[in-house]
Amino acid sequence: MLKIGIVGTGHMGKYHINTLSMISGIQFSSICDINESEVKALGQKYGVKAYTDYESFLNTVDAVIIAVPTYLHYKYASTALLKGKHVLVEKPITKTLYFAEKLFNIAVQKKLVLQVGHVERFNAAVQELTKIVQKPYLIQAQRMGPQSRIRDVGVVLDLMIHDVDIVLSLARSPVAYVEAYGERIYSNFEDVASALISFENGVVASITASRVTQAKMRHLAVSQADAYIFLNYDTQEITITRQPQAQYEVGREELKYRQESLVERVFVHRDNALKLEQQHFIDCILHNRTPIKTPEEDLAALDVTKQITDKIYRVWRSR
Repeated sequence: MLKIGIVGTGHMGKYHINTLSMISGIQFSSICDINESEVKALGQKYGVKAYTDYESFLNTVDAVIIAVPTYLHYKYASTALLKGKHVLVEKPITKTLYFAEKLFNIAVQKKLVLQVGHVERFNAAVQELTKIVQKPYLIQAQRMGPQSRIRDVGVVLDLMIHDVDIVLSLARSPVAYVEAYGERIYSNFEDVASALISFENGVVASITASRVTQAKMRHLAVSQADAYIFLNYDTQEITITRQPQAQYEVGREELKYRQESLVERVFVHRDNALKLEQQHFIDCILHNRTPIKTPEEDLAALDVTKQITDKIYRVWRSR
């Protein structure tokens, strides 16, 4: 039976632990964290072995889910891959393209599964959206929320990368140009950011992200020739507004104009996206499948986010 462990018992790590404990057909064997009291308490709660030493932990698993801070992703993922362990690493895979490419190269050489934890890819509404959108010309995304626990990267790598990944899959074209602005609010990195991305096929995407907004909002809108498509990430609902029909009515004293729209609501089966992400990782290992996204697609999303942050920091340096 496949033995899987989780390293990192912080906010995201706890989500992974709770979800993995509900998946059958595998052995959730162990967890690892430098916080000894925390990892022991969680080990007792879930009935798994608890480790503070990563090397010892790796000896107990066939695959590992990595939920440590971003700056440690390469260290922990490369160590696991070199020891022959399959890896699911939280997004962003690393802070730089150089180290992300190195990880994928190791995985290919070792014939191991390396999956990046972009949980929105497993949002049923997002998967349905990719079937509905045909030829978009404008894509608008907003992902806003209160202060994040993440402090080692800015909001672009923390939150915006989700929407960048989805926008790239909808635009279906190479990026032509990126413009971006952002500001620090409470951390050493950008806490609010706005990016404008133009694609070679003419698609324009506007993406805004904030981790200092009191109200939580996560949505994406697509304009195309025959429809306006609106996705609410939280409710996993899609609303499609078809091109309105205009009618003119002539009365005795005035000419009246009436415009009607056809609105469709697409309801999808809601499921635990994180559980689906973990199950996909397990299926790829057990059935020798490739992850839902190729390394090239994962690297493309990271590349665009780096272009966005480079533009933001360039503005800061010019002040």
